[in-house]
Amino acid sequence: MNSRHSVERITGRPPRPPRPQAAHKGTFGRALIVAGSRGMSGAASLAGLGALRAGAGLVYVAVPESIVPVVAAVDPSYLTLPLPEDSLGRISLHAQDRLEENLQNMQAVAIGPGWGQSEELFALVRWMVQTIDQPLVIDADGLNALATMPEILSDAPIPRILTPHPGEFARLCKRDAGAINQHREEMAIEYADRHDVTLVLKGHETVVTDGHKVAVNRTGNSGMATGGSGDVLTGVIAGLLAQGLQAFDAARLGVYLHGLAGDFAAQRLSEEGLIASDLPRYVAQAWKSLDS
Repeated sequence: MNSRHSVERITGRPPRPPRPQAAHKGTFGRALIVAGSRGMSGAASLAGLGALRAGAGLVYVAVPESIVPVVAAVDPSYLTLPLPEDSLGRISLHAQDRLEENLQNMQAVAIGPGWGQSEELFALVRWMVQTIDQPLVIDADGLNALATMPEILSDAPIPRILTPHPGEFARLCKRDAGAINQHREEMAIEYADRHDVTLVLKGHETVVTDGHKVAVNRTGNSGMATGGSGDVLTGVIAGLLAQGLQAFDAARLGVYLHGLAGDFAAQRLSEEGLIASDLPRYVAQAWKSLDS
């Protein structure tokens, strides 16, 4: 599977973060979701809801200032943080100062959902990957930016978590998507090992690997092949990281809960009728199933 070293295959139920009864919201961490652009406010809201349902104590959703009212109206349980934006409603590089002010209080960060693409966003990705000390989940347009400068991963102070679908992974590793679908585990392991990241290669039987361990997820269904589903997963993983889980464990548990939420939602609503905004509610049911 990997020519350089043996890879441990991980099976069984993923570990969950401790949940002491004598706790307060600070006990369960603060997650920062940097997401959204004009016309893509839903991505930010879905990621924020995913982090909340994952159990994070406080979730901050940082978005372009013009869409703050839209994102804030979706749910009152997360906090919103307005960021400077460019003329097209995308987060601008001037947001770096605002983010820097707030990062010190965060235990986990996620970036990319609903961003769009621009040179300023590429520069923002470079800064965040290379400098922030917190666990960082990179998704969607954050991955598209990373594909233009993969060398920055070697400068990261701690390993990062990447959550590509096959098309995004093809851009990251400069390979054909067809080849990736034929050799999902092998290529995911090789990339994670080479770049020292935790990789979540999404799709049927999502592969989670840090290059030394690999797990293949068995939850989920075709109803989850709908816009916004990946944004929820990004938030779920960030919420678990905020509670102190290590990257591989947070990714594995996040994928498991996310897929199980999709299975519960499909049982109630059908696979055809499932939409991404159904998933956060059913993440709560997925947690309950872990207790049984």
